[in-house]
Amino acid sequence: MPITTNTGRIVVLGASGYIGQHLTAHLSQQGFKVTAAARRIEWLQQQKWPNVRCCFADVYQSKTLAAAFEGADVLVYLVHAMAEDDDLLEKERQAAQHTLLALKDSSIKHIVYLGSMQPEGNHSAHLQARKLTGDLLRMSTIPVTEMRTGIVIGAGSAAFEVMRDMVYNLPVLTPPRWVRSKSSPIALENLLNYLQGLVTLPATENQILEAAGPEYISYQTLFKRFIAMSGKRRWLLPVPLPTSFVSVYFLSLITSVPTSLAKALIQGLNHDLPADSEKLQKLIPQTLIPIDEAIRSTLEKEQQQIMDSPDWGYDPDARARWRPGYGYYPKQAGFTLETSASKAALWKVIQQLGGAEGYFYANGLWKTRARIDDLLGGGVKYGRPDRDFLKPGDKIDGWKVIGLKPQRELALLFGMKAPGLGRLTFTITDHGESRSLDVRAWWHPAGFSGLLYWFSMMPAHQFIFRGMAKRIASLARQKDRCGR
Repeated sequence: MPITTNTGRIVVLGASGYIGQHLTAHLSQQGFKVTAAARRIEWLQQQKWPNVRCCFADVYQSKTLAAAFEGADVLVYLVHAMAEDDDLLEKERQAAQHTLLALKDSSIKHIVYLGSMQPEGNHSAHLQARKLTGDLLRMSTIPVTEMRTGIVIGAGSAAFEVMRDMVYNLPVLTPPRWVRSKSSPIALENLLNYLQGLVTLPATENQILEAAGPEYISYQTLFKRFIAMSGKRRWLLPVPLPTSFVSVYFLSLITSVPTSLAKALIQGLNHDLPADSEKLQKLIPQTLIPIDEAIRSTLEKEQQQIMDSPDWGYDPDARARWRPGYGYYPKQAGFTLETSASKAALWKVIQQLGGAEGYFYANGLWKTRARIDDLLGGGVKYGRPDRDFLKPGDKIDGWKVIGLKPQRELALLFGMKAPGLGRLTFTITDHGESRSLDVRAWWHPAGFSGLLYWFSMMPAHQFIFRGMAKRIASLARQKDRCGR
């Protein structure tokens, strides 16, 4: 799609979210000047998008928003709260109101807001919150274009990943009756093209547009098509139970999709979501990607998107170990504590991993896991480099250093035999008078066996990481007292 050359700077608020990161990359590739605004500033900077200015922005702090809006003409609002139902509407209200306050003295001339389709008689807190945000943004004197959509087909989309995980992880699928609800799934690429078109169009008044894909079908039909393309032999037996009987937490057991995303998805799928995209298609003509083609393309892109993430340090061993069917989102477990120890001392201790202190806690369990890997033919090479500091590529027993940010983060690739791909991170965050230390495991499960492995390790995770963090902090405080 050709771009309008007179378009000024665009602020993508919520640039670290699912749509936000894809839209920022898309606009950057098309030559737009973009400000990527979100709380995860370090993550934004790691993406190294050309033509993109990264800016810390917290929708609950108006002053940070004012800095992000500086010199921009268009605001793309992609922020959505993920609070519990009781707090969700209030969180959305606060975010929109703080944004309105920051907009008063800004150069923004047009707001593009990505909302959700709204069924009649809606009782979903998730969908009500999306509508509330649009209503509040329209209270400003700046024209607002709200584009409403339903299911998005793309790598990382909650609707796609829940479906994908259930097909890959379960031989018999028994989803509840919400799978019979209908919507018009749209390919991520089409959605991004619509958003790109909207930021280039002149806006003089508020308008609400609906973005639909090429078909109006049920989620159950989407499941059937995915099963056919996956090559898996699966039974799909929807059960006549209301959503309340199928807990979001049950979904969290059988998929790797974060609980907050799964909950928002289920609330949206409780309703038929018909859409009329005729007006939007006239404004921004494009060929809609057929659903089967969108699914096929998404499956091909998943590995590339995960392995291109800085999280894996672009490590060739991690890329070689990835297999189709691994969960797109990682399961995670860890422990975070606050400590008075200095960053320098914490970092020195962390770099001694695998040395005299072993793994700082429950060393017997760590050794047992390595021995099990030996029995399985993993061939663990024991030991660590004979120096006080680590380098990328260093091996520590069954682990490999794949990420090293001095006094901030150490990331290790899990190298033992197991159904999935994992890493272990030690993260230090400076809060001025104190520091936080986070010890965390990340796991992309390989099908149902990968999930069983993860949950079998959960009891150990619950106390090992706590013990590791406490011991590291204690050793770091000793170093500080000794002046080393």
